[in-house]
Amino acid sequence: MGQNLKSGGRIRPVDLAREHGLSTQAVRNYEEAGILPAADRTPHGYRAYTPLHAGALRAFLALVPGHGHRTATSIMRAVNRDAVDEALHLIDESHAQLLDDRQTLRAVERALKDLDGAAGPGRGPVPAAGSGRGSTFIGPLAGKLGIRPATLRKWERAGLVHPLRDPGTGYRVYDEAAVRDARLTHQLRRGGYLLEQIAPLIAQVRAAGGPEPLEATLRDWHSRLSARGRAMLSGAAELEAYLRETESLIRTGPMSFS
Repeated sequence: MGQNLKSGGRIRPVDLAREHGLSTQAVRNYEEAGILPAADRTPHGYRAYTPLHAGALRAFLALVPGHGHRTATSIMRAVNRDAVDEALHLIDESHAQLLDDRQTLRAVERALKDLDGAAGPGRGPVPAAGSGRGSTFIGPLAGKLGIRPATLRKWERAGLVHPLRDPGTGYRVYDEAAVRDARLTHQLRRGGYLLEQIAPLIAQVRAAGGPEPLEATLRDWHSRLSARGRAMLSGAAELEAYLRETESLIRTGPMSFS
């Protein structure tokens, strides 16, 4: 919004902050970041917030759990400069990412169902380069997963993937078990899990030869996606209320220019 819109009575910064358990500095930071519309100043230079600012803060804090701090900030900045279509586009992108994450979860579940109990370390002789059912090199595997070879090497250092070595060339060879571990690591990373969280899961899958160790993780992942979807609904409701208030003020006033 180019204008500094007023709505109702004045709200002290400390009261606006206390409602949400924030510091007054945090509220000032949100205003400076464009998350809140610019506030008027009293003759003594103090910020004078209004119910409109309270609505903006509620909308932002409701958007964060579903969209993340960075996207929620971008959404509010767009709204506050009258770029509502841009804000809606950002929201659409978050919903698309949530759908993609749900599809990733389903892919993980399918991958686990396909586990064939391949043995862990000490799987027998190293296959010749390019030989063996499902064996591949680092470049093709990285390309198939959509990651860089350096990422696979990082996972190897973390103990998540154990490629074999071609006896003639010394190149890394990823057999079926290593490809499985790389695929599971990739999918779990997309699900938001850290390498240190993935390592014991991969180790358990290797030891157990089946998907059971990941069942609790998958249930938690389902719960997290559901919570994110619900949070997006809550954020949308607060943002819609804020949009309605700003549109009403634009139509009826009062407004002043900072």
